[in-house]
Amino acid sequence: MKDELNAAARRAAPLKTPSRLTDDATRDIAAALTTLLADVFAIYLKTKNFHWHMSGPYFRDYHLLLDDQSEQIFATTDPIAERARKLGGRTLHSTGQITKLQRILDNDAEFVTPADMLAELREDNLALSGYMRETHSLCDEYGDVATASLLENWIDEAEQRVWFLFESGRNA
Repeated sequence: MKDELNAAARRAAPLKTPSRLTDDATRDIAAALTTLLADVFAIYLKTKNFHWHMSGPYFRDYHLLLDDQSEQIFATTDPIAERARKLGGRTLHSTGQITKLQRILDNDAEFVTPADMLAELREDNLALSGYMRETHSLCDEYGDVATASLLENWIDEAEQRVWFLFESGRNA
């Protein structure tokens, strides 16, 4: 009977990974990472949308640029979610939750010019790097150097995407 009760308690126990961080740190950082993850999924899908719907004389170059960028963006999704879980927090469960949390706006327009695509993605990546910096500051407050370290690399990647989009869009 005791073994059955212990097994039932383990099944009903909330997800809680041991951590040296405080409960407040775990809660706040995991929540920030989950919101950041929603933004990353939103910008990933928008980048793929524009990749699929690109047109014009620079089609091939822009198509390949956005494909490379979408792969880089998607590569951050699992590490972000797993970091939230490593801290003992929770992360995304559904596309509906992404929609509720995302700060990066969707673009469902029938047609977007290549120049507008590049400009919109540039601004979105700039915003994403800002959200990452905010999360980094939160990590600094709580002394979470591991998450801060990951964010530093992702901030650099986002800033590189901004730079490429800016330079590619100069004559678009």
